[in-house]
Amino acid sequence: MEKYFKKKLESPFPEEKESKDDDGDKSCDIVRMETKFPDLPTDLGLRCPILDYNPNDRDQIRREFLLRGPCQPRTKKEYRIHLKASVDCVQFLLQQGLAFCGHDESDNSLNQGYFLELLQFASSLNDDIRNVTLKNAPENIKLTSPDIQKDIVNVVAVEIVNIIIQDIGDSLFSILVDESRDISTKEQMAIVLRYVNNKGQVIERFIGIEHVPSTTSLSLKSAIDKLFSRYSLSISGLRGQGYDGASNMQGEFSGLKALILKENSCAFYIHCFAHQLQLALVAMAKKHTQIELFFSSIASVVNVVGASAKRSDIFQDKQGIIIVEAL
Repeated sequence: MEKYFKKKLESPFPEEKESKDDDGDKSCDIVRMETKFPDLPTDLGLRCPILDYNPNDRDQIRREFLLRGPCQPRTKKEYRIHLKASVDCVQFLLQQGLAFCGHDESDNSLNQGYFLELLQFASSLNDDIRNVTLKNAPENIKLTSPDIQKDIVNVVAVEIVNIIIQDIGDSLFSILVDESRDISTKEQMAIVLRYVNNKGQVIERFIGIEHVPSTTSLSLKSAIDKLFSRYSLSISGLRGQGYDGASNMQGEFSGLKALILKENSCAFYIHCFAHQLQLALVAMAKKHTQIELFFSSIASVVNVVGASAKRSDIFQDKQGIIIVEAL
């Protein structure tokens, strides 16, 4: 008659216990005891490898973890405190223009870099932050990796540009563009918007740096069109354009100025005053020997005095005496 009755199966749910191997490493020893699925750890950092479970129970354990969905190891309040601390550190470093990462960010390092050191300083002042960050944070959600830092920086950059675009609104604006090659030999185009805000103040805001494959006028025009499309700016609202005096910028027929004027005849071109001043100084120095001698003397003094710490100290002492006598 036993075949007509359903056998009572032993509970397939294991209970996890941590033990140390001979090498001191932690491993999960599985004891088949009567437990329930809620006893399985939710935090990914606390779960044992699936291979440590009994082979007969692995499919049921996988199914339970899939039914639970994405893991949220801590409450939303704790996660927000953790995230806000990281965002505040990133915001401070961006305002001060400081580097994020250090040369050695290991736990034994005396200087882990500005970001981690600032986060440790913030946690030492606030118990709520200390309880959810760094060593007290789960292994899979520390929010301190370089990728997380870059993601936060990108979000900050997007928010800043959106605020600038909202400040412009439907107002007219001008564009200032200059390109140069960086240390990695990539052509970079810097873009600045100039406009008048609601208070009647003239505002200049840096929008970003666009990589261009070449410095031809068509390539620069394509990069500007992509930027306008990204931030929903209309070229019909453009009333001015300022560049240097290069032929690809101010060319009458195929320059960047001419390409923009074909689409908007009201976008008047103005030669950048900084470049005009530089060209004027160079032309003046070439035609006047006294000015040329003055700049060459300054260059010689800087090279001679700056090459030696001893001569630099002597020069400062002599200059201090002259200033005291003049007073």
